[in-house]
Parts: sequence; structure tokens; C-alpha cells
Amino acid sequence: MVNVGLIGYGEVGRILAEDLRERGVAVAAQDLKHDDPALREHAERLGVVWADSHAVVAEQADVVICAVTASQTGVAARATAPGLRPGTFYLDFNSASPGTKKEASSAVGEAGGRYVEGAVMTSVPPYRSAVPLLLGGPDARDLEPVLHGLGLSGARFHDERLGVASATKLCRSVMIKGLEAMVVESFTAARAHGVEDAVLASLAETFPGIDWEAQGAYFFQRTIEHGRRRSEEMFESARTVAETGLEPLSATGTAHRQAWMADLADDGVFGERGQEGFARSSDWRIEADRIIAREDG
Repeated sequence: MVNVGLIGYGEVGRILAEDLRERGVAVAAQDLKHDDPALREHAERLGVVWADSHAVVAEQADVVICAVTASQTGVAARATAPGLRPGTFYLDFNSASPGTKKEASSAVGEAGGRYVEGAVMTSVPPYRSAVPLLLGGPDARDLEPVLHGLGLSGARFHDERLGVASATKLCRSVMIKGLEAMVVESFTAARAHGVEDAVLASLAETFPGIDWEAQGAYFFQRTIEHGRRRSEEMFESARTVAETGLEPLSATGTAHRQAWMADLADDGVFGERGQEGFARSSDWRIEADRIIAREDG
């Protein structure tokens, strides 16, 4: 039986823990918010061992899965490395640039671990542990069947060259996360000017395959709930673009807009986190009105 260690117990980490435990897999976990009673209660309810440190998580693990925010990618790898046993797989789930992934790989490799980058290609919740996942690096092909045995059926080998899978994801993110930021900005401004119906009608005519009402509600919800994580991912996307010599104007702007939404959410503009109704409106106009009221105030 394969033992799994989880570094990061946020939304993705908890989903993986739930699915792995349902399959009877032994799981240990750690998170920077290690004193958070909600995280500890969730882990205890599932039978997940709550470890004292990143390194302790790795000590008994055959596979370590790191799912933290992009800015913590290197920090997490360095903190976990001392506990890795030779040959332990380290799957980096994080949305970090090829350069960042290579830095994390060095820390894991120096400790004798087998580093594999994982590029998550869509939102995790609808797919859960079966989310489409591109695997990259010299050990990626060997890890693929192990992950399938753990229920991560969406994982597939992508490239032996480290950084290729991450570049694929983050170049895509320039479009996807950028569209989220543009919708929030465009729709909120249109609402403030009283022209939202005309704007949506024009978008529907130009892009008839998209339900802009539903898409708008979804994009507002995701940026409100996960703007902080998305902003960090987009700064890594900007780094990915910059690594080519191209100035990352769009990626950087998206990163700042996502961070701006996260700041509003942290300030309670959209309600209190954890309470009924937070970022759950089926009408994006409600959230846009909250933003407009905040900016006017």
C-alpha cells in the first residue's frame, strides 16, 4: 500500500485527502495554518495524520503531493526535503513558473527525492482527484501508474523535460485567469455606467456559444473565493512570460486585478467567509453593486 503525504491542506489538499482516504490510502498532512481547528477537525474526521512539520509528513511517505500557493512552492520543497527518503516521489501540484519548478526540483533532488511537476489543467472541484494533470520531468513517466493506482486517473505523462508542463499550464492561465479579470472589470464598469445589458447583448452576438450571464456569475464567484491564489498563480504566469524575454503586461495586470478582488473579499465586501451567501450569488450584478458601493464610498 502506498503512503501519501500532503503538503498544503487547502481546498485541493482536502479534496485529495477525502478521495485518498475513501480508497483506504494512509495519509499524513501539514499546512502552514497548522493550528487552524477547522483543518485539524477535517483531518481527524478522515483519519488523516496531522504532522508537526513538512519534513515529518515526508518521513513515511512513498508519494508526497505538494498543493500550496504558488509563492510557497520553493519554501515548501525546501522544508519537506529533509524528511524525504531516497526514491520518494515528490509531486508538485503548484501553479509555478518553469524557473520556480526547477528551483524546487533542486531541493528535492539533493535530498534523494524524485521530483515530478504536475500542471493542473482545469478547476479541481468538479473533477476532484481525477482532475486532468500533466506530469513533467525525468521521473514523470514512472509516477503516472502510481497515481492511477491512487485514483488520480486524470494524470498523464506530458514531457521528460522539466518545466514544459508548467509552461503549458501558465501560458493557458494568461488566457483563462485573464478572462476572469477582464469580465470582472468590464461587467462592473458596465454596471456602473448602466450599460450592462447592451454589453452582454453585444458579447452574445460576437460569441454566441457562451452564456455570458452564467459565465459572469461563475467568474465573479471564483475570483472572490480564490483571488489570492489566482493572483499568485498569475505572478508566476508573468514570470513564465518574462523568462522568454517578453514583457508580461497582460499577465501582470491580471495578477493585480485578482489580488484586488482578494483584498475586497478579505475586507468583507462580499460578506463574511464561511457564512451563507458568500460568493454564491447566481447574479454577478449583486457582487458588482457591492464593488461599486465600496469604490463610491
